Amino acid sequence: MKNWKKVLGPGILFASTAIGVSHLIQSTQAGAQFGMSLLWAVVLANILKFPFFEYGSRYASVKGESILKGYYDLNKIWLYAYMSVTFISMFFVTGAVGIVTYGFMENLFGLNSLTGIPHFTLLLLFVVATIILWFGKFRTLNNLIKALGLILLITTVTAFVAAAMGGPRGNVSLFPKLTFEATAFIIPLMGWMPTAVDLSAWNSIWTVERIKESQYKPTLKETLREFNFGYWTSATLAVFFMIMGAFLIYGTGERVPQKPTAFSDFVVSMYTRTIGDWTKYIIASASFSIMFSTFITVLDGYSRTISYAFSLISTRELKPNHMYRSTLLLISVGGLALILSFLGDPKGLSGIVNTATIISFLIAPVIALLNFRVVRKDVIGAENAPGKIMQILSVLGIVYLIGFSVYFVVSLF
Repeated sequence: MKNWKKVLGPGILFASTAIGVSHLIQSTQAGAQFGMSLLWAVVLANILKFPFFEYGSRYASVKGESILKGYYDLNKIWLYAYMSVTFISMFFVTGAVGIVTYGFMENLFGLNSLTGIPHFTLLLLFVVATIILWFGKFRTLNNLIKALGLILLITTVTAFVAAAMGGPRGNVSLFPKLTFEATAFIIPLMGWMPTAVDLSAWNSIWTVERIKESQYKPTLKETLREFNFGYWTSATLAVFFMIMGAFLIYGTGERVPQKPTAFSDFVVSMYTRTIGDWTKYIIASASFSIMFSTFITVLDGYSRTISYAFSLISTRELKPNHMYRSTLLLISVGGLALILSFLGDPKGLSGIVNTATIISFLIAPVIALLNFRVVRKDVIGAENAPGKIMQILSVLGIVYLIGFSVYFVVSLF
């Protein structure tokens, strides 16, 4: 138990990143609009993407460095390619998470109407998150996410049990017909289920940072046990959110709102109708807490990733921590600017989220292949390499990612 406390952190940070948009928005929306018809897609994505996230933690535990170093050692071109797709996606991802977090923050505090200043809540969100990471660094992030994650876990499990005991409000079939609209929603749903594959570099970086912060070098088994706990907890909650959406909304005629504040009202009411109106502020606080934790881990993850990447390719002696703050500021300003440009659009929420998730899904096959490549026996040693089951699952996962990416591109024409 003493060692477990020293290791605990990276897996929780990963779960916090995953549980945000993909669960609160995509899973809930899938259940609310299409019932149980896309449950298979949620389960399949979580299972077949698992190896590529696990390899990030595996590489970091064995080598003591980020998996980005593994890309660099294969060939510099792969690190450059990774940085390119990161620059393409990072503002959309930050914007997608930020706009959802803004909706829950405004729902809870109502600062826009209270102050009379347009977008005050949104600006405050970005400023507070940036300040926490600017001064608090990894220790503050790690401790904050553990507390927020526990709050969401308790409230979500409670709401799920209540919804399951009450049964579906509409006519929910366990084997429904897959409609054209549901088919079109598959790629955005699986793009971030449980999260984008390129974010596997984040948990490798967090693993390295946790080792530095705790001054404890865990065994590979300890590292993977901690990561697996976070991963499969988030996977289970994804199913919970979909079932709640299906049981509470599907078949009732209710529409899922697209504006951030209206959507947050929708989610909070979904919880309160199962547990009771007295829980409104508890649920609103918990929902905002988990979205804020997702938002802050996204800012931290991108900032650390770019800082590490630049330190690897630079001809000068650059330390990642020296670049962290300037990168953090760049991502915050860019994500905020993107949100402000979409706020006037009535479909601004779904527009940013779907764009971000589609980009993530299309670049996933390349990241999956790279991650599989850097955990070979000749790179991390035969005793640390994944076993046959993980290798088979990896091949199936790569085929799955390539297959659905081709399907999406073909469907455009």
